[in-house]
Amino acid sequence: SVPLACILSLPTLKREGPVFNYEVHAIKYAERDAVRAEHFIGGDPHDNAPMPMDYFVWLIRSADGREWVVDTGFEQDDAESRNRTLLRTAAEGVALFGVDAQSVSDVIMTHFHYDHAGGVNQFPNATFHVQDDEMSFATGRDMTHKAYRHAFNVRHIQDLVGRVFSERVRFHTGTVELSPGLTLHHLGGHTRGLQVVRIDTGRGVVVLASDASHYWANMEEGRPFPIVDDLSKMIEGWDTLRRLASPDGVIVPGHDPLVFERFPPSSSELEGIAVRLG
Repeated sequence: SVPLACILSLPTLKREGPVFNYEVHAIKYAERDAVRAEHFIGGDPHDNAPMPMDYFVWLIRSADGREWVVDTGFEQDDAESRNRTLLRTAAEGVALFGVDAQSVSDVIMTHFHYDHAGGVNQFPNATFHVQDDEMSFATGRDMTHKAYRHAFNVRHIQDLVGRVFSERVRFHTGTVELSPGLTLHHLGGHTRGLQVVRIDTGRGVVVLASDASHYWANMEEGRPFPIVDDLSKMIEGWDTLRRLASPDGVIVPGHDPLVFERFPPSSSELEGIAVRLG
């Protein structure tokens, strides 16, 4: 593990010259119609202004050809049971970048909710990077309560436990460096073991917030998303995201359609499907 103080000093070190070289892409795989009142604790419960939700997986590539997939999306069964529109699976999404899901060696799981952990079996040869607290949360006594388990799918958790028994899960506690400039950070809040991903691309810092903030508006308005394990940790997590990004970095929320306005398409062919974050 790398001390957080060292991680936060990386932007200062980078000014002496780029050390890392990563590219980061957000790939949209699903969508749903929604209204503002569904996305905030507090405010007007009758605020029916449209506020759609996009669903993403992320792809990180290093200059030497190594790849990390972040989260695995969901599949058609979840789309039908939860009234979502599945556009492509995670495997189909990364294939748009020439990545064969069968050959992916590392998948980072930000947390185990259905829309992030539904495609585990699409990556049969990967090692899954998870926080200890998330596995304990998803397999422990809290799942006896519907209020906690409604955002999980038991099949996904069973798939992940199967990966534990086949020695395909790497457990982390807190902050860890996976590769120079690529680190994971345990925030909690939304779920017990939620982790975010910080990438120093060599041109700037990108922080994949996942569901630490579903939308930029959650952070900017100080109004948390309603699915929450620990409200205090969720709110404190926003300050951590800002520190991890540094003043010149970018924080990328987990479900905000505005990513298509704030970042360029990964290629002209992928306009409206994927954007390059760094």
